[in-house]
Amino acid sequence: MKKALSIFAIALLLVSCGPKKKEVKLIDATNFNKVIDGKSVSLYTMHNGFLTMQVTNYGGRIVALWMPDQRGSYEDIVLGYDHIDKYINNSGERYLGAVVGRCANRISSATFTLNNVEYQLPKNDGENTLHGGLVGADKMVWDVVSANDTMITMHTLFANGLDGFPGNLDVTMSYTLTNDNQLQVRYAATSDAPTLCNFSHHSFFNLKGEGNGTILDHELQINSRYMTIVDEHLIPTGKFCGVKETPFDFREKHTIGERIGADDEQLRNAKGYDQNWIIDKTDPKAYAWNATLTEPKSGREMQVWSDQVGLQFYSGNFFNGKCTGKCGKPLAYREGLALETQFFPDAINHESLAPKPILNPGEEYHQLCIYKFAVLPKGKK
Repeated sequence: MKKALSIFAIALLLVSCGPKKKEVKLIDATNFNKVIDGKSVSLYTMHNGFLTMQVTNYGGRIVALWMPDQRGSYEDIVLGYDHIDKYINNSGERYLGAVVGRCANRISSATFTLNNVEYQLPKNDGENTLHGGLVGADKMVWDVVSANDTMITMHTLFANGLDGFPGNLDVTMSYTLTNDNQLQVRYAATSDAPTLCNFSHHSFFNLKGEGNGTILDHELQINSRYMTIVDEHLIPTGKFCGVKETPFDFREKHTIGERIGADDEQLRNAKGYDQNWIIDKTDPKAYAWNATLTEPKSGREMQVWSDQVGLQFYSGNFFNGKCTGKCGKPLAYREGLALETQFFPDAINHESLAPKPILNPGEEYHQLCIYKFAVLPKGKK
């Protein structure tokens, strides 16, 4: 398995036209060599000639993702750390670049009932459970099944009772860089008992590059006419509302900062954007376009496609600048955003929120999320 690029491959990726253009700077793979709970952690490097990605099997994290701008200057467009110890002993944002689950997003009051049995989960978000609990997918060392220059496949087993969830949940996931500049994220899972299963990818993106300023001037478009309403604890009430004539209407492109300060109860509850949009499609299982994110000055663009019913957009409202990222600069307020494809939050506890994230024995859970990257021609938005 290759954990670093060959000298020849690196040479193909580095920008050679003028000193002002930034080159790909790989993290030293030895920074991630560690044994945790008897399992080896490493850093793996993938590339397709346009994108360069570094992934660790600790939490299945994307640590770095480099892409060029209109001038051919590269930036690392995801937030992260340059050493494994900063992920393990982290006092800041926990979920940078990670797989989250076994049940992504929030579960109200840290409880749910399945087949007339009530399950109590750990409270790690006030009175609620967030992204699987105290352990979760992001704190597990995944076994690397295979890795090459463009793809890595990882596997783990969530033991029955881990974080309070029933069933032994067997999960395989992969990251793939394609020839047409897609980052494909795939999940597959089975369980030996009825359980919850809802995985999502949690990279924080900044198309300017990590440490290069706010995401508020990024332009966002979301394929959605409706969203789920949340209370002051960001728990869905079970009700829906239309986005028309609200700060949540991204059916046409808007800059993220344009309406984030509006006098709106949902924005106040979340201290910005941290809500779930219902993706417009007739078949809940259909693969569809979710969103497009554009950074106008660099021309970098990212589309999000998935087969999930919901998209959680979080605008980095709780970054505080106290932690330093890979670039040596603070991870500051609203300098990263997440676009997470998934089931509706807390769907297990609301009759009105369907489909449910329930996986039964004999069934298979599958999810496909694709981030499509492109550089727009100069002068085009």
